[in-house]
Amino acid sequence: MKRIAVLVLAALLFVAVNIVSTNLLTSARLDLTADRLYSLSDGTRQILRDLKEPVTLKLFFSEELATPYPALKSYGRRVRDLLEAYASLSDGKLKLQVIDPEPFSPAEDDAVAAGLKAIQTPTGEAIYFGVVGVDSADAQLALPYLSPDREEFLEYDVTKLVNDLATPKKPVVGLISSLPLEYGPGGPMAAAQGQSAPYVIYQQLQQSYQIRSLGQVFTAIDADVDLLIVAHPAELSDAELYAIDQFVLKGGRLIAFVDPNLEAAAYMGQSPMGATPPSSSLGKLMDAWGVTYDDQKIIADRGLAQRVAMVSQSGGRVYKDYIAWLALHRGNVAADDVVTAELDDLNLASAGALFAKDGATTKFEPLLASSAESMMIEAAEVRYTPDPDELLRRFAPDGKEKAIAARLTGPAKSAYSTPPSPKDNGAAPHVAWSKNINVVLIADADMLEDRFWVNVQNFLGQSIAVPIADNGAFVVNAVDNMIGSSALISLRSRGVSQRPFTVVEDIRRRAEAEFLTEEKRLEAKLQETEKRLRELEAGRGDGNQAMLDKTQAEEVEAFRQDMLATRKQLREVQHSLRRDIERLGATVKFVNIAGMPILLTIVALIVAALRRRRRARAYAAS
Repeated sequence: MKRIAVLVLAALLFVAVNIVSTNLLTSARLDLTADRLYSLSDGTRQILRDLKEPVTLKLFFSEELATPYPALKSYGRRVRDLLEAYASLSDGKLKLQVIDPEPFSPAEDDAVAAGLKAIQTPTGEAIYFGVVGVDSADAQLALPYLSPDREEFLEYDVTKLVNDLATPKKPVVGLISSLPLEYGPGGPMAAAQGQSAPYVIYQQLQQSYQIRSLGQVFTAIDADVDLLIVAHPAELSDAELYAIDQFVLKGGRLIAFVDPNLEAAAYMGQSPMGATPPSSSLGKLMDAWGVTYDDQKIIADRGLAQRVAMVSQSGGRVYKDYIAWLALHRGNVAADDVVTAELDDLNLASAGALFAKDGATTKFEPLLASSAESMMIEAAEVRYTPDPDELLRRFAPDGKEKAIAARLTGPAKSAYSTPPSPKDNGAAPHVAWSKNINVVLIADADMLEDRFWVNVQNFLGQSIAVPIADNGAFVVNAVDNMIGSSALISLRSRGVSQRPFTVVEDIRRRAEAEFLTEEKRLEAKLQETEKRLRELEAGRGDGNQAMLDKTQAEEVEAFRQDMLATRKQLREVQHSLRRDIERLGATVKFVNIAGMPILLTIVALIVAALRRRRRARAYAAS
């Protein structure tokens, strides 16, 4: 009877625990992801705490129609749990409404009117899955479709929507650029034909800020500009440089992208600012701010080289390390700066280097840097038809890290002792120096281009941008920080979950460097042998034809044997590469599959031994 009673009590306890957990722990979860992707960030909590006016979030989700699609329905529950967490943390200022827009219902009309996009099922039914935010003045913003492809960015998307509703007045960002940021690579001509495809970074900035182009020619920066962005400018006149100089010295904040070799210059052609130049600089301004920069040299970095696809001589596709294109990781970004602290991966192309000038009065703080396995090369070497193998053969690292982006603060003088001409200064007094400037310089403008950091997918006629690197997060973080809004910075880079296999990459690079060394030795041997053969050919007229032919034959045979031996060495290098990678893979598999059970078994045996020892001591004591 006792056993039956125990079983009944256990069953009742099991049911009770399930009922309690179902009702009280619906949104509880244990988040073990590296970037805490499923926990609300401090930035979200800050924005919710700072809400001054009430905000309503309406989740439109066709739950009944999504029943045949378990993955979608599960993601719907995940979104609902997240939004409920928002409401519970907002102290009543954020309210959540969950709406199932049934076909031909007023709720479906509301979803369509708010701009939500429907998914058409094979049976012709429309599934809605989006969020509409409404502020106290009935202004609306929407996330038209919550794509599962952007699940990593769900919190950022929702928090940004709430933040935009809470701060309807957008700061003004002035823009000076030769890049067609607002049109896309096709420029104004493509826009005139209805084919405009603005840079994703430009679209992201436009959501939170009022972007104002300062035109082709300017002599002053508008007084209401909160931040100035200069992105790969065409050659600036003294009047234009002076306008930027005075803006910065008067307390204006500047983010500038310069580039010694813009990869897209060849096909971009004309922009609203004229022809897109192959290189850019801020001229004498950089010198006045205590920065040295060569607009004709780029960084080559074997340790951070991107793996790129190229067409081989046979017409096939081969993959090579391209040391002019860099893939920066967490170790290459400033861990103590709010702009970069949360970033993991950035993709750059033919970037320049920034150096602190001796005797500078400003403080030079690197934000992005190369590895020590790098060197400076002429930009002309990669401007037209670069050869990745040849760049690697001639690669000789100098062992120094090089700043690619830096923050400049502190006292600085004007680059001009007087205005270039009286009309350039107008009625404003000339400012000769400032106690504290605030500038962020980046020696790469290619990082702004979509192809280096984002995959843009078309869904139901809507573009969905899925980042593969943190370029966009870096730029928007810098803008937020310079303007003074940093709450969203902690969210942007949380979703980029791409994790490079750094150990495998190091093994491969080491083996391929050895491969190229052997290949270079073989080419040198080939040239020497051909030279020897030409010398033998030239000496045929001295009557020793038979001896020369025999010598030539021996030379050719020796070369053939040497070639075979070298090829064998090259194969050994490749085999060694595969062996090292396979050995690493086997080790990882063992740790993942057998390591944990073995560890648990050892812990269990230790615990059992300790219990037996305690029991033995207790028995002996009694």
